[in-house]
Formats: sequence, structure tokens, C-alpha cells
Amino acid sequence: MSSERPGGPAEVVPGDSEGSSSDKQAETPSEGSGRSARRARRRAEAKKGSLLRELPVLLLVAFVLALIVKTFFVQAFFIPSGSMEETLHGCTGCTGDRVLVNKVPYWFGEPEPGDIVVFKGPDTWTPEVTVTEPGNWFSGALLWLGRTVGVAPPSEDDFVKRVIAVGGQTVQCCDTEGRVTVDDQPLEEPYIFEDSPIDQRAFGPVTVDDGRLWVMGDHRSASADSKVHMGDQYSGTIGVDDVIGKAAMIVWPVSRFGMLDSPDIQGTETASAGATVAPYAVGLAGAVPFVAWRRSRARSGD
Repeated sequence: MSSERPGGPAEVVPGDSEGSSSDKQAETPSEGSGRSARRARRRAEAKKGSLLRELPVLLLVAFVLALIVKTFFVQAFFIPSGSMEETLHGCTGCTGDRVLVNKVPYWFGEPEPGDIVVFKGPDTWTPEVTVTEPGNWFSGALLWLGRTVGVAPPSEDDFVKRVIAVGGQTVQCCDTEGRVTVDDQPLEEPYIFEDSPIDQRAFGPVTVDDGRLWVMGDHRSASADSKVHMGDQYSGTIGVDDVIGKAAMIVWPVSRFGMLDSPDIQGTETASAGATVAPYAVGLAGAVPFVAWRRSRARSGD
């Protein structure tokens, strides 16, 4: 009898074990790629979920920061009327200016003659524009946001004018050359636009009480300013405490971008360089923490 077992040689096929090993090795990269893709998807889903959870917090933080900046530092305003032409455009048919109002300078002092200020008008002042206030909270929030960034009309009791005289000074019009005078000294007002005849713009004299301001528009023939309201209980003046801030810059339209001038109309400029620089230095210092926070957020997201 033969010692060979039937079919023996067929049971062992050279290269079978190596082939199996190669097949397993060939499948490994594909499986690894699949696992990597699944892990990437899970990370993306987790990141997306985290962002959705953080979104309300981010919106709340943004709202609080906007409120802080608007209340204490800078606010944008839309100029809806032509009372400050041609310094500020708000005329019919033109592009209304958007200006930045700086609140920092008046932390250290009061408005001075020549300053362009935005203020809350007394109850006795008639609005220069008519604004329809929203009837629900959502529309109100959108209007508030629009006013914050200067794309929506201001409140009806918001005005923008130039300071002409301050507390203790006596203002009137006109001298023999048709100029407004303060304490009998004529003002230098190169910004006046379309002034009316002397007999139509004469007023005063009016002595401004302490803590109040006499304000006028640069477009003297089309401005509902202190002169127009001389008959009220404040003799046309506004309260220093009602001033929101100093109009510092035109930011829109781009063609009119630039700083707004505050000329020394009374010829009594005595402010020191330190007094001028200090408000802006404080404003810059207040902005540093916010910039640092934004940069840290950007780094963490990389």
C-alpha cells in the first residue's frame, strides 16, 4: 500500500498563507481611512453642536458689548435733515451722512463753542423729522440696532447742531456785517450755508444760563435751533446734560469720509495738548481689552 495520503499534495497550496496575509494588509489602509473619515465627521458634528450651543451666548455678549460701546464710547448717527448743510448732508435728494459721535471728550469737560453736538432736545422743541416708532419688541430691537450702527433714522427728539455760546455768555444777532456776536464779539463762522437776510435772522440778546448751551445749525435759513425756540421756558437753550456726544467723523458715504472740524469761532482757544489727547487716550485704553479678547478667540479657533 502506498504511504501517500489521497489528495495530500492538494491540501497545501504554496503561497496561500502569504496571500491571506497580503489581503489583510491590503484591506488595512482602506479600513483606516474609513475610521479617519468617521472620526472627522464626529469631530465636525461635535464642533457644529458646540457652536450652536455657544451661539446664544455669543449673541448676548455681542449685544452687551454693543450696548456698552453705544452708552459710553461711540455711537453712529444718521443725519436725516438739512439743518447742518453743507457740513453734514441731510438734504432732500442727497445721500444722508452717517457720523460717529464720540462721547469720551465730555467725560473730562463740557462742550465748547464750535463743537458739533448730538443731543436730546427739550420737550418744547418741535422734531425736525417724523419717525414712526415700531409697535412690537422685535421691530423695536431692529430699529435700536439700526440706530446703533447709524443706518436708521434717529429718534424724533435727537438733534445735531453747533455750539455757539455756553453758560454765562450773551449771544445775539447781528452786527453791522450780519454776524452773530457773543459778549459783543463777532464770531468767525466759515461754515454758514445759505444765510438769510439780516432782518430775518436777527435775535437777542440772550444770556445763556450756567449748565446750558446756545446751539444753531450751519444752514441758518433751514434750522429749527435755539433761535427758533427763544420763546420757550429755556429761552431756546439746551442742557449740557442732554448732550449725547461730539460729532467727530463722517463715515458714510465713502466719498465724504473724514474728520469733522471744531473751529475756534470765538478766538479763545486755550485748551492744552494734554487736555485734547487725554480723552482719546482713555478711549484707546478702553478698546485694548476688547481687541485682546478678539485675538485670543481667533487663536483658539485656529
